[in-house]
Amino acid sequence: MPISAEHSVAALDWPRIESDLATRGSATTGVIFSPEECSALAALYEEPDRFRSRVVMQRHGFGQGEYQYFANPLPPVVASWRSALYERLAPLADAWAAAMGQPADYPADHAAYLARCRAAGQLRPTPLLLRYGEGDYNCLHQDLYGDLQFPLQLTVLLSRPGEDFTGGEFVLTEQRPRMQSRAEVVALAQGEAVIFAVNQRPVAGTRGTYRVTMRHGVSRVRSGRRHTLGIIFHDAR
Repeated sequence: MPISAEHSVAALDWPRIESDLATRGSATTGVIFSPEECSALAALYEEPDRFRSRVVMQRHGFGQGEYQYFANPLPPVVASWRSALYERLAPLADAWAAAMGQPADYPADHAAYLARCRAAGQLRPTPLLLRYGEGDYNCLHQDLYGDLQFPLQLTVLLSRPGEDFTGGEFVLTEQRPRMQSRAEVVALAQGEAVIFAVNQRPVAGTRGTYRVTMRHGVSRVRSGRRHTLGIIFHDAR
């Protein structure tokens, strides 16, 4: 029998993931999808009926390449992983909110959080597939979409680095108060995810906790084609 998303999420190395998130604002998961699952997800890009909108990045100054937001109902594998990961990350989101002096009241259940999004006018699903070809890139940005923002999200690499594509590294920047920004490149294997901060995260300093602002993007793809799956836990206006 296939292993459920809930069991797979529970089996991740959460002490190491939470430590990395506290230290750097990002953490890799190890491989969570098989090559066959990655190929099946990437192939959905060619099925337009599964998506609510398509964005060509260069038309908006976002970079080069394109992405499509899934329509409801989400593919079962995306929906199940989104819910299971949310429920594991919600206590961490509460801890981050409390550390930054914000309300720490994320529901334990993802359906309850989505109901809160709907009440705030955020009705459109945000999981997406991204496709990059040679020369494409994604400018540094944040996926905010409305007043309600879950503070963590993840990206799963569906292609094989060094085989399907070269270049195209996942990049994070951290803007620290009164300091220069710091950049980090996150290397991923096919089927591996990176969990990272959507906007701000708390950092313990010598004078208490302060906030740093995170942005993410993708460096230029030098050859081939790169597909990724993005899972964002809040919906959009």
